[in-house]
Amino acid sequence: MQKSIRYNEGHAVYLALVARRQGAKRGYLSKKTAENSKWHDKWFALYQNVLFYFEHEQSSRPSGIYLIEGCTCERVASPKPPAMGKETLEKQHYFTINFGHEGHKPLELRIEEEMDCETWVDAIQQASYCDIVIEREILMQKYIHLVQIVETEKIATYQLRQQLEDQDTEIERLKAEIVAVNKTKERMRPYQGNPEDEDPDIKKIKKVQSFMRGWLCRRKWKTIVQDYICSPHAESMRKRNQIVFNMVEAESEYVQQLYVLVNCFLRPLRMAASSKKPPISHDDVSSIFLNSETIMFLHEIFYQGLKARIANWPTLVLADLFDILLPMLNIYQEFVRNHQYSLQVLANCKQNRDFDKLLKQYESNPACEGRMLETFLTYPMFQIPRYIITLHELLAHTPHEHVERKSLEFAKSKLENLSRVMHDEVSDTENIRKNLAIERTIVEGCDILLDTSQTFVRQGSLIQLPSVERGKLAKVRLGSLSLKKEGERQCFLFTKHFLICTRSSGGKLHLLKAGGVLSLIDCTLIEESDASEDESKSSSHVFGHLDFKIVVESADATPFTVVLLAPSRQEKAAWTSDISQCIDNIRCNGLMTNVFEEYSKVTVPHMIRSDTRLHSDDSDICFSKTLNSCKVPQIRYASVERLLERLTDLRFLSIDFLNTFLHTYRIFSSALVVLEKLADIYRKPFTSIPVRSLELFFASNQTNRSEHTSDGKSPRLSRKFSSPPPLSFSRTSSPVRTRKLSLSSPVNSRTGALDLSTSSTAGTTFAHSPTISPPPVASKVPLDLSKGPSSPECPLQTEENPEHPRIDISSKLRRSIRRGFNNSERICDKEFLIRRAATNRVLNVLRHWVSKHSQDFEMNSELKSNVINLLEEVMRDHELLPQERKATANILSALSQDELDDAQLRMEVLLQMTDGPRMESFETLSVMEMAEQLTLLDHIVFRSIPYEEFLGLGWMKLDKNERTPYIMKTSQHFNDMSNLVASQIMMHADVSSRTISIEKWIAVGDVCRCLHNYNGVLEITSALNRSAIYRLKKTWAKVSKQTKAQMDKLQKTVSSEGRFKNLRETLKNCNPPCVPYLGMYLTDLAFIEEGTPNFTDEGLVNFSKMRMISHIIREIRQFQQTPYRIDHQPKVIQYLLDKTIIMDEDTLYELSLKIEPRLPA
Repeated sequence: MQKSIRYNEGHAVYLALVARRQGAKRGYLSKKTAENSKWHDKWFALYQNVLFYFEHEQSSRPSGIYLIEGCTCERVASPKPPAMGKETLEKQHYFTINFGHEGHKPLELRIEEEMDCETWVDAIQQASYCDIVIEREILMQKYIHLVQIVETEKIATYQLRQQLEDQDTEIERLKAEIVAVNKTKERMRPYQGNPEDEDPDIKKIKKVQSFMRGWLCRRKWKTIVQDYICSPHAESMRKRNQIVFNMVEAESEYVQQLYVLVNCFLRPLRMAASSKKPPISHDDVSSIFLNSETIMFLHEIFYQGLKARIANWPTLVLADLFDILLPMLNIYQEFVRNHQYSLQVLANCKQNRDFDKLLKQYESNPACEGRMLETFLTYPMFQIPRYIITLHELLAHTPHEHVERKSLEFAKSKLENLSRVMHDEVSDTENIRKNLAIERTIVEGCDILLDTSQTFVRQGSLIQLPSVERGKLAKVRLGSLSLKKEGERQCFLFTKHFLICTRSSGGKLHLLKAGGVLSLIDCTLIEESDASEDESKSSSHVFGHLDFKIVVESADATPFTVVLLAPSRQEKAAWTSDISQCIDNIRCNGLMTNVFEEYSKVTVPHMIRSDTRLHSDDSDICFSKTLNSCKVPQIRYASVERLLERLTDLRFLSIDFLNTFLHTYRIFSSALVVLEKLADIYRKPFTSIPVRSLELFFASNQTNRSEHTSDGKSPRLSRKFSSPPPLSFSRTSSPVRTRKLSLSSPVNSRTGALDLSTSSTAGTTFAHSPTISPPPVASKVPLDLSKGPSSPECPLQTEENPEHPRIDISSKLRRSIRRGFNNSERICDKEFLIRRAATNRVLNVLRHWVSKHSQDFEMNSELKSNVINLLEEVMRDHELLPQERKATANILSALSQDELDDAQLRMEVLLQMTDGPRMESFETLSVMEMAEQLTLLDHIVFRSIPYEEFLGLGWMKLDKNERTPYIMKTSQHFNDMSNLVASQIMMHADVSSRTISIEKWIAVGDVCRCLHNYNGVLEITSALNRSAIYRLKKTWAKVSKQTKAQMDKLQKTVSSEGRFKNLRETLKNCNPPCVPYLGMYLTDLAFIEEGTPNFTDEGLVNFSKMRMISHIIREIRQFQQTPYRIDHQPKVIQYLLDKTIIMDEDTLYELSLKIEPRLPA
């Protein structure tokens, strides 16, 4: 305790003034003087651990100072009063301050009010830090005691060492004596007498020897035990035991969580569902809790078994428990599969006020410890992974020769398989739920969405133009409001079907009565019309090349054409690319099936199933249990070579694989390597199918070739096809009935081209011919796979006539119809179709690459020139079909046009608007104008981000401005807009103007929410939540309750709670156009990048990670590609981009303090 202090008079006076203003306790007290024992009223002020007293309340200098640190304050009884002053003294309450210093008299004080007396005593007692001083004294005594113990131990250690040294010396002396005695004994042995007459000294020596031998053995055993305790094996066993103990504790905690879930939520809600006015139904209770009660019973049994094993410690045998537990853990599959659905049911039930109130009452139970029901429902989701981690740690500290090693490894492998199956089932279930969610939004329902093989691809709004008559579009005006309103359609694309819906005034969806469900197997996509030159020019002038056609030719209906109009070229390219991928995927499977299924025992689906390289793990590939859109297992890990092999496999093409590969190939490969693989497949198409599969394909069955039906018809004619049938030749001259191979380009009806798709109706085929057969080829030489696709044994020359272009194969087709095929013609027909399928695949991938990933070619001139060279080589192919030729020309045209990116061009133009003087003010601009222009500006900045900036966490690196310039511009734009909102509000000096500004900005934010501009909503709410504005209590007090409720609604929508849970749910149900908050996606990408490596330890590409990254990028690009139909207004844009009124954070806070100064404490 400090007994003397250094006194500074100036500092003491300053502290006295502070105590007068901010003291913890201030007021008049009566102080007893030491000289004459009289009481004088003084004005006291307590500040921290110093007590000042003044002559009166207005005194500027203190009369005295008391340092009360370490003192004690307590009340005392009133002194015995004299008879005259008895009544006066009874009204006083006394207390003393004892300072604890020698020779220092206590300070005696009194006051009239008892409550004030208690308050003064408590305040002084707290300011004296007495408790801390006492605790310090106790700790000091403990410290001194420990120091004494340490010193005593040191002395004892020293003494023991001395004793050991003395004993060692004594042992050496005794050893020397023993040696001498033994020598003497040996000399005296012949004359040795009776042992009973042995010398007493010899007996003593023998006793000493026996003692020393025992002592040495004990010492050696102690050394052995200590060495084992410090050995790695003992350390491993200790860690193993600790893991088991931790597992028991975790299991106990998990059982307790399940107990709370069942007894505090499930069973009370079951009772509530049986009441007269149930807040929830029994079905909803079952949907929310699933089989959680069964899970609790299972783990209670498992926990009892663990406790029994712990009772037998240190013998810990756990393998038999896991053997019993493993078969029962399958009950988790139902829980995990329906977990997301149960949370959705719970969220819907919470809309009921009675249920929400009841649930909050249950959650307030002390056993819940403040946790919500969603938290308890999530615990079982992590139990299987927790067991896997525990077993992994347990095996790491279990010796290989341990009796439980194999059993634990078996349990771990079973749990991993179960976890993998549950993960894959969740993926399948999510796809089914997505389809069912869309099906529920359609009033009439849609049975095709109940097919589990349907995979959702994309959705969006398109405008359906009036029907096509005689190949000509009706003359309509694109900008007419009636066309936009009446022709707007909500479209959904799946892997097998295309849905077109109308939206009623209430927001409900209705399928079109005619053409609402289009089967893609019957569809042909036409991006550019084949109309005459004048009509083409007028159509392009009216629609701006934003329209595309879907020609539907069904066998049991009249052909018709659906004409759709996209809002932008990017949106059109995205839609046409995805539709083309789905159509080509279906037709590619059908093409390969129809070529080989008739004359081979091995069909294409069976061939895919029998190819172990497509579903069995190997050293360079690992598969998931989840099937892709082609019903082939998805890739988890693979080498670059296997990924390129999957990309060019002609037997199937998965849309999700192609999207993932093209989004992420930069991480593990390069564009030139991918292009080289495509060129190799085009030049050597037979390398894209495994050799064993080709051998099975071309192994003809002599019996099948020789047998024909009795009526002379080909077996192909009598078959029913579920996929596109074999080659047919169409006589029709209608462009609507013309079919293509797969590349979505129109075919001239006068060209005698091969039609590799389904015939439209019976009237368009040779129904009068006795047989229908594939096209003939002149070659009769067996197929030689070593010579590649350009082998001269199968010449297929194409002769083009300017008036009537023909393909030579068409004349052979006519002859073969009359006489049938021979064996060599069948073989060469297969070779020809494989070459066509290879060309189709190469053009398909290139078309998808060029249309969806044009930035790759803008930034890499070498890649662009190589692609152009490859396409020109394809154009020179003499076997190229007209539709393939036109598709190649379209890709070349798309590569050759040097168009600036609209987003960058618009940004440059908009930034130039800020150079001139500002013409408008905040007060003259309407809420709708500001919200629309803010949305337009945010979307232009958002869509300008190239998708390659989302790879590699470039925005978190030191050189982020060079690696991700557009992401940094987006971040800067967000900060500028937020600063603009805050600065505009703080510019007003009076309260009413600030209130009007706040209400207007909140209204702008609400309109942004209606426009799906959630980035703008967050810009405004983040500005209003800044400390400089949030602290303006007088201003917020004048804001209306309705506006505050609107503000709360906006904040709840864009809240970061639960990883932006509300915003994600809103975006899931949102139709583009939309501007999401970019930071949410960057957080997801950072979580994926940092938590999962790009490559495994074996050097394989982690394609599961690539798939997750691609999923996020696709969602971002979906919002980027759908523009807003908002005309920009220069005056509003100029105001929003004006940085002259923007103030920094420090300036805003200083201005806020001037407007509303801090209140004194």
